[in-house]
Amino acid sequence: MTRSVPPPAELLEIAVEVARDAAATAYRMRAEGVSVAATKSTVTDVVTAADRAVERQVLDALAKQRPDDAVLGEEYGAAEAAAAPSGVRWVVDPIDGTVNYLYAIPYCAVSLAAEVDGEVVAGVVRNIFTGEEWTATAGGGAWRDGRRLRCSTETDPGQALVATGFGYDPGRRSHQARVVAELIPHVRDIRRLGAAALDLCLAAEGRVDAYYEKGLAAWDLAAGGLVAAEAGLRVTGLRGRPPGPDLVIAAPPALFQPLHDRLADLDASGGP
Repeated sequence: MTRSVPPPAELLEIAVEVARDAAATAYRMRAEGVSVAATKSTVTDVVTAADRAVERQVLDALAKQRPDDAVLGEEYGAAEAAAAPSGVRWVVDPIDGTVNYLYAIPYCAVSLAAEVDGEVVAGVVRNIFTGEEWTATAGGGAWRDGRRLRCSTETDPGQALVATGFGYDPGRRSHQARVVAELIPHVRDIRRLGAAALDLCLAAEGRVDAYYEKGLAAWDLAAGGLVAAEAGLRVTGLRGRPPGPDLVIAAPPALFQPLHDRLADLDASGGP
């Protein structure tokens, strides 16, 4: 039996439909009031009832449209992430930027990507509060509101606005703070906004020049990483490694090497 895999554009259509409905649910639940349902790695690393409800909604919606696919998600999907006969796996972060969401800071998003045989081919990131939406398909470019995105053309690291994020483990935060303290004299400034998927999308359209962070999970990176790469950023780890939990760097070609080398010198992938 020949396996039939939809083209990336078709998978993106599904992703956008599901992500929009999920973002609407998250917005409504926040307006109704939300509380902490649990914690994860530390007491400051929270899960809200909305995280769980939104991911369950995404899983149910995908099951109706693509019942033979696998799903990897932050809250529930890991248990359903085994290889699927269809070759398609969805990667979902129901609310990227949960602490921002908890405090009603309008910088959090639903992130949903589709992988085919382990390669991300389609992704959408939708800001829950503002409705801003970024999309990409492999080889098809990155887009927002009908406009194709191109990354920053900045060539001087000293003029680069760099986004980053911090983990929740105190030891990791201490190490990351030391890296920032040593990096900030060599760039224009640092921004810590609190949602990795959105940071990657801002880098995709040059609203920040570059981004790096240690500790990203697959659901943090999948959709936003594709948007960034399709906008022309190099998205990798350190020293030729793929992007992943050790480190993600997303930077325009002209800024990539100096930022990479500085982060390598500062042992940005080290610590807890």
